[in-house]
Amino acid sequence: EVYVAVESPRGELGCYLVSDGSAKPYRLHIRGPSFYNLQTLPHMMRGGLIPDGVAIISSVDPIMGEVDR
Repeated sequence: EVYVAVESPRGELGCYLVSDGSAKPYRLHIRGPSFYNLQTLPHMMRGGLIPDGVAIISSVDPIMGEVDR
């Protein structure tokens, strides 16, 4: 098994690969940066106004397809 991380424009992009010895991977998990970047939103929104939420979320620049688990 191996975990490899590279720096992408939105943050750390990781790939976790597990092999059972065959030619095909047994398990593959891709760690996208947008999911982890959005975990900072409660801290960023604290004390702010609701209408500012769109601007705050946009400042993180998430890819929502990557966030949906």
